[in-house]
Amino acid sequence: MSKVLITVFLIVSILDVIAVAMDYPVMQAVFKPMIMLSLMAAYYFSVTKINLWYLLAMAFSFLGDVLLMDKNNLFLAGIAAFLGTQLIYIFIIKKRLKKSRARDLLISIVPFLIFYSLLISVLQKNLGTFTVPVMVYGMAISIFGMAALLLYLQNKDSITRMLLMGAILFIVSDSMIALQKFHIARTWYPVAIMATYVMAQFLIFRFMIASKKTGDTI
Repeated sequence: MSKVLITVFLIVSILDVIAVAMDYPVMQAVFKPMIMLSLMAAYYFSVTKINLWYLLAMAFSFLGDVLLMDKNNLFLAGIAAFLGTQLIYIFIIKKRLKKSRARDLLISIVPFLIFYSLLISVLQKNLGTFTVPVMVYGMAISIFGMAALLLYLQNKDSITRMLLMGAILFIVSDSMIALQKFHIARTWYPVAIMATYVMAQFLIFRFMIASKKTGDTI
């Protein structure tokens, strides 16, 4: 069943990316909500012990996907939903982190601190009333990236590498959303946003499954 549902996830994701590329709103309205619903179902049937925090994170992502189909009126609500996702992802990673060396902490913090500073500096003059929400969300995704990199540095295995790649792709996707709305809109952004987002969620899903198979009970 899990393999069937993963196939469904891949199919609806591809169809949604096609719908975005061809600018078919009705097709997007059908397939975009199915992305996280199918991934949630795949997770449910892939593990014997369900991580309810992860399911909640995916539920927030589903809500964010639905809300951000209206980026004009529901943008803040969409940010709030995805903020919930990011905070839970950070919490899940924190449970897996061990005591860190100062060197690893520095390596994890600096790249994402630079990224955050550059992104906010580019967006700031156009944020207006969105300044605080965007800064808070940007901080959350940066911390998610820091935590994922730190976990990888502590383990240096293929499982934590998947999480790190997923975190980076999530950050890339969200950054393009912000650049599209508050900086310079590019015609290729919408497709790139969805493609990187789908890959990010799938890699995080793979991490959650793989970590369970290696005996992780958190």
